[in-house]
Order: sequence, then C-alpha cells, then structure tokens
Amino acid sequence: MAVRVRGKNIVVTPALKDYVEKRVTAITKQFKTVGEITAVMRVERNEHIVEITVPAKGIVLRAQESTDNMYASIDNCVEKIARQIHKYKTRLMKRKYSNFQENAVEPPEVANEEVADAGDFKVVRNKTYVMRPMNVQEAIMQMNMLNHDFFIFFNDETEKMAVVYRRREGDYGLINPELA
Repeated sequence: MAVRVRGKNIVVTPALKDYVEKRVTAITKQFKTVGEITAVMRVERNEHIVEITVPAKGIVLRAQESTDNMYASIDNCVEKIARQIHKYKTRLMKRKYSNFQENAVEPPEVANEEVADAGDFKVVRNKTYVMRPMNVQEAIMQMNMLNHDFFIFFNDETEKMAVVYRRREGDYGLINPELA
C-alpha cells in the first residue's frame, strides 16, 4: 500500500511523512485492497489543514481537518476516516445480518464543513475520479461515506449516468438525466 504525502505552503519533513504513513496504515489494515492513499498538508492563515483520501475497493474515504497544529490535524483526520470505516462496516453487517440491532454503536456525527459563499460562480476546484458501474444502493452508501449531499454514478441497471441526492426530509432522490 502506497502513501503519497504532499505539501502546499509547507515543507513535508520525513517525521511528518512517517507519522502520516504509520497512522493511515494502522487504520486501513482492515481492507484487502487499498489504492494509493494521498495526504495533502497545507498551511493557510496559521491553520494547518490536512486532507486524506483512501481509495479502497468499491469506496472512497475522505476527510479534512484543520487546527493550529499539523500533528493534531493529522490525528483528527485519521479519526474521521476510522469513524467512516466503522460506519461502512456497520452498514455491511446490517445488510448481511437482518437481526443486527438498529441502534448499534455509531460514531458521533461529523459537523458539516464550511459552506462556500454562493454569491460568485467561480470554479475553485476541479476533480476527476474513476467511475465503476454500481446500483442505486451502492451509490447511496458511497455518497454517505463521502459525507456529500449528492453523488454522480454510472447506473449498472440502466447503463446510464445518474445522480442520487439527500433530500431535506432525510430520504433520498434519484435523477436519471436524458438528452434532449
């Protein structure tokens, strides 16, 4: 398993790199296959921000934390990913065993990240990711693991692109776009 550590506005020391590698490999041992793990560290206005992405087979785990200490940011980010792994495994167990208790031990809810100012339509980030065909239930699970409100996926049943989203009431919606 490869861990790639990058720094923006900061020099990544061997001690920081080793610390990230030890912490991340300790929590990802539960997966059989894990892709290249990326950790991006940056300093903005005296805030030490760490973003870790763990692509495991079929899911992508991502967390971002910022504190005034880089090591604390790394620890908080790894804890978030550990909670996501626990949440994912609990959902798999609920699906596999129908008698699994509904009120099992769940990690505390993670606070929403800061909302960007909607007054400007400037694109500040452009992301690319590899899609694999999945059904609606897998897409909803992936959306929840990423802690997003929507998720674009290739629906293996209709063999077309689709979008699942979280509604205000707490349930989910599905959008199947058609070309005009």
